[in-house]
Amino acid sequence: MDHKASLPADPTRRRLLATTAGSLAVAGLAPALSAAQTATGTPAATTPVGTAATPAPAAAPAAAPAAKPLPPYVSWKHADSLIVHTPTTIETKREAFGTSIITPTDRLYIRNNLPAPDASIVADRNAWQISIEGVGKPQTFTVADLKTMGIETMAMVLQCSGNGRGYFAGKPSGTKWQVGAAGCVIWSGIPVRELIAKLGGVSKGMIYMTGTGGEKLPDGIDPKSVMVERSVPVSAMQDAMLAWELNGEPIPLAHGGPLRLIVPGYSGVNNVKYIKRLAFTQNQTDAAIQKTGYRISPVGQKGDPSQPAVWQMEPKSWITSPLPESGTLKAGPVQIVGVAMGGMNAVASVEVSLDGGKSWKPARLVGPNLGKYAWRQFAFSTQLKAGTYELACRTTDASGKVQVAVSPENAGGYLNSGWVSHSVKVMVA
Repeated sequence: MDHKASLPADPTRRRLLATTAGSLAVAGLAPALSAAQTATGTPAATTPVGTAATPAPAAAPAAAPAAKPLPPYVSWKHADSLIVHTPTTIETKREAFGTSIITPTDRLYIRNNLPAPDASIVADRNAWQISIEGVGKPQTFTVADLKTMGIETMAMVLQCSGNGRGYFAGKPSGTKWQVGAAGCVIWSGIPVRELIAKLGGVSKGMIYMTGTGGEKLPDGIDPKSVMVERSVPVSAMQDAMLAWELNGEPIPLAHGGPLRLIVPGYSGVNNVKYIKRLAFTQNQTDAAIQKTGYRISPVGQKGDPSQPAVWQMEPKSWITSPLPESGTLKAGPVQIVGVAMGGMNAVASVEVSLDGGKSWKPARLVGPNLGKYAWRQFAFSTQLKAGTYELACRTTDASGKVQVAVSPENAGGYLNSGWVSHSVKVMVA
């Protein structure tokens, strides 16, 4: 197979990638159900770091003995750029983000809480239906209808709630994501605020926006225990979108096509795939994925509704080159590059440290600014002498909030944004 082939846009071809039974087997139902329940400068040559002033970066999770193959439903992806943890958890390699801001769809991570629906749902994308409730004039629309009502395009960071989990010292359960459960992509669709305005606005007293996914649920169990249904504050509606296009092509089945709810600034689970219902509600959904799942719970405790929901993302950055995997660097000029996101706000600046955080220098933001929800590429030019260096970066958002050094441990291993654990050590000779 040619892994450099572009994303298949032909729905007929994509239909061959999965069937209901096949996707159930590929996705591994048992783990899914269990999860549902529970400014610029060029400094002079710098000497290598001595004793670090901050804790050493956490060691990356051990690599698997042999690379796992891509499951059939994502066989079109670029295998050499990805780490397959399980059939439903696939990570972009740290060195595979490139230097062009946008993450290609065939390199974008995969995280599905349930197996993807049958591929027949993308055979006629325009026929997919979504009901809008909790508004002045509730109504059901097809994707074809939505395409006549409005259009917007937005770049944003899509990041799994557990990205960086593998760097937590406590080793919480779940996929040991490093930095690759994230990407910066472009969505096209109708802004939710415009659609709701056409329907008479949000009904009085409704304070949450609740999206329900269209995955096929297994028989014989309580739907609420496994369904993907997430509630976010109604204020999120202002920038939210019902999207039918990803990076210039129809959203692939694996990424939530034919229609996905996009909530910029909020972690991945809140961006509901295969959305079939968008409701404005008085309370958060009582589906397990919201009620007890995706909560910032103390280590050793189970999630419950009294704990903060995993919603908004924090300022975060990481270096993508050079990396330890690149081998020993040659002494002399080096370009340190990476990506930075502001979460709910635009990136204002990025700093780079060569000595594990004892001193910081301003990096340069590179490339176009695609909006406050997109990440920015940064670069730092320096001269390195022979030695060992601990490379770190930290970003500050437009509100002045600085990326934290260490994120608090939590039972689910969610929202790890600490720059210490995301730093890297490189050898120069």
